Amino acid sequence: MIVKTKKYKLESGTYIKLALLSVLKQQWWVSLIVLAICAGYFWIPNIWWFIGAGIGLVLYILFWLIQFAGVTQLDQTKMLFEKLAYEITSQQVLIKLNNKQGMPLKWEQIKRGKVGKNYLLLVVNKAQLIHLPFKIFNSDNERKFVESIMKRKGLIK
Repeated sequence: MIVKTKKYKLESGTYIKLALLSVLKQQWWVSLIVLAICAGYFWIPNIWWFIGAGIGLVLYILFWLIQFAGVTQLDQTKMLFEKLAYEITSQQVLIKLNNKQGMPLKWEQIKRGKVGKNYLLLVVNKAQLIHLPFKIFNSDNERKFVESIMKRKGLIK
């Protein structure tokens, strides 16, 4: 079965939010470093442990925020933010710019997936995401078919 979606344009704000949440979830261990720095208070009681940990956390989040905002401005990633249609099969995801131009993406290249409240998210790497809102699918059965492929490929549990 081939699932053909409607054309969809990923907005840069949506991309930044999803990419930042994905990185923060993937790098959860940074919170342990922040807690370890805050634990320095028990060694030398001083409020600066908390201030330093807070500044470090803000700078860490700001670093990733700037990275993802920069991706939206690059010529190399301009294609991610154009109107694209997708053809999804159990072998690959075909990203189509128009009827003649497209890029196949094998399921093995996708690192993980997520089923959100009203979207499917495929993470290729830290900077490349495929956001598939439910509204671009022609029917609920097509969306469920894509979800079942994602489960079979081990992208979601």
